[in-house]
This record gives sequence, structure tokens and C-alpha cells, in this order.
Amino acid sequence: MSADLHAIQNLLARFANSFDLKDWDALSACLASSIHTDYSDLRGTAPEQMSNQRYAELRRIALQDLQTHHLSGNTEIELVGDTGRAKVSTVIFRKNAEGQTLHTHCLYQFGLSKSSGQWLINSIVQKVFWSDGQTTIHAGIVK
Repeated sequence: MSADLHAIQNLLARFANSFDLKDWDALSACLASSIHTDYSDLRGTAPEQMSNQRYAELRRIALQDLQTHHLSGNTEIELVGDTGRAKVSTVIFRKNAEGQTLHTHCLYQFGLSKSSGQWLINSIVQKVFWSDGQTTIHAGIVK
């Protein structure tokens, strides 16, 4: 069990770091082949099911012109066999080339599954507590 918890903590860190490093292949590798996403709090879009490649491509398009820094903590992980759930409190700092910023304080709720000995994210729900700054700098916000 502790090996699984350690693997999941590393998975969640790789997920967050891949955004900041703009490593879209690493991001995609954190995800199951098909994932449920719900970013309705931030983006105003409906929840949807998509491929891991599509998810990574949408993030690349939305964030390519921004510097980001995802800081996470207060991680809670619950496991039942080869499935799990994790809650991760996160602050996402974003800045464009002109110095405009958008910072979002949120809670990620992840669904997890273990396949062939590897933990992957199969569901991502982002609950926004609040955002500060210019929402217009983020191409992924359609509200």
C-alpha cells in the first residue's frame, strides 16, 4: 500500500510539473487512454470524456503563451484495490509576456486506476475557490 501511495504522489507531481515544463508527452503519459474532465468552474465548459492526447493538446494550445507554476499540497488519497481517488489543493500561477497574471486557487479531484502495475489518472475535476487577475490572458477560458 505504501508503494502505491508513493507512486500516486509521484504521478500527481509529474502531472502538475508537466504543465510548468510544457512537457505535453509527460502530461499525456500521466493519463489513462480516455479521461473524464470537468473544468466547468474555470472554463464554463461542460464535463466531457476525451483521449489523453486530446487533453494534452488542449492544454498546450491554452497555455503555450503563458508561464505557469502549479503548487500543490494538502493531498488526500483513498485506495480501494486498483482504483483510487485523490484530492489535491493547488494554486496555479499564470503570467503572460506582458506581465499580466491570472492565479487560480482550486481543489483537484482525481480518479485513479492501476493498469499493468502503473497508476494513471482517469478523471480530473477542478473546483475553483477563486481566481485573481486577468482571465483574458488564458485562452482556455471560454466564459
